[in-house]
Formats: sequence, structure tokens, C-alpha cells
Amino acid sequence: MFKKWMVAAATVLATMGSAFAQVDVNKADQAALDGIKGIGPAMSTRILDERKKGDFKDWSDLEQRVKGMKDKKAAKLSAAGLTVNGKSFANAPADAGKAEAKGMGRKSSMKERAKG
Repeated sequence: MFKKWMVAAATVLATMGSAFAQVDVNKADQAALDGIKGIGPAMSTRILDERKKGDFKDWSDLEQRVKGMKDKKAAKLSAAGLTVNGKSFANAPADAGKAEAKGMGRKSSMKERAKG
């Protein structure tokens, strides 16, 4: 009985630790970045190299400056605990201009081709 209780307590503590493990990209060292699921040595090096030029303002800034960091990757890293200035990717303000540009891209040109 005692062993079962200890296993349950250890599981709860381990889960709590990972749930609260937020790593801010502007404050983390390479080891902390490497500890985020989805960030390996190459990505953490790219992040740190760009951060030397100045802190990341927001998720959009991080995506623009770090090669290989797009919306899908950012969402996964945020879910794993990465933040930019304390904000998760889901809480980041949507860049309306970027969204509009995507909407006006390929679909519009396909419609134009269909008309012509």
C-alpha cells in the first residue's frame, strides 16, 4: 500500500513539474532550450545566435529571425513550455497583416487564372 502511494505521489509531482516548466526564450541558456521537446542543439544555437543581436519582441519576431521557426513549430514548442516574454504562442497577438497576406496569396491567383 505504501509503495502504491509513493508511486502515485511521485507521478503527481513529476506531472506538476513538467506542467509548470516554462522557459522564456529571452532568458534561457542552451541547456534550458535543449530541455524543451522539439529543440535540439542546432535550433538552440540558432536561437541564441539571433538573441545576441537583441531580445525577441514577440513570437512573430522569433519566427522571422530564427530559421526553421514557423507557426506549426512555434505552436509545438509553446505547448512544450517555450514562451516569448512570458507569453505562449496561443496568447500571442495575431498578426493581421500576415494573415491577410496569406489569404490573398495562392487562392487569389488561382481565381484569377480560372477567370482568364
